[in-house]
Amino acid sequence: MPKVTREQTNARREEIINACAKLYETTSFKDLTLKDIGKATSFTRTSIYNYFQTKEEIFLALLEQEYDLWNEDLVAILKQNEHLSVDEFADKLACSLEKRERLLKLMSMNHYDMESSSRIEKLTEFKCAYGKSLQLVTSCIQKFFPSIATNKAQSFIYIFFPFMFGIYPYTYVTEKQREAMKNAKADYVFMSIYEITFSCIKNLLS
Repeated sequence: MPKVTREQTNARREEIINACAKLYETTSFKDLTLKDIGKATSFTRTSIYNYFQTKEEIFLALLEQEYDLWNEDLVAILKQNEHLSVDEFADKLACSLEKRERLLKLMSMNHYDMESSSRIEKLTEFKCAYGKSLQLVTSCIQKFFPSIATNKAQSFIYIFFPFMFGIYPYTYVTEKQREAMKNAKADYVFMSIYEITFSCIKNLLS
């Protein structure tokens, strides 16, 4: 049997993740199966087990990929700007998350299941990407707002990252949810990803 190269391994892993991402656009996490993902790849379904043992591991890898993409934008914010006001920083960070709808959806809808059903090595790989996000946002705060006390900078991180879990369900609501809120006469203001993120950042830093 010919030996699979590292490049082939990475390419197949990437193909599985991309197939999962495409299917997730039209199929819910609950309804999507390993069999569905296998059918969308160019190799046999059983071959998936050489890379991922559960569908949750595939989704966790997809979430890791989303964090990596967000990290690229965070690095760009750090490198391309010497000074930013609160409004300018809130704008750039809000814009970076506005591009990451899939990241926000995954973390709000299925995060616990993905982590609890993945092997420790897969979870560790994901946590490296997540940890880099924490470090990069912290670096942004330290660079652009050097006068902010250390405890306030830490509070920003402890509030903002949990806040991210609520962005998607707050900004993407079904017609049924809208109707229910209307029937309940609830005072609910519908906001976009950008609007709610910008508002949160500005309030935390003001």
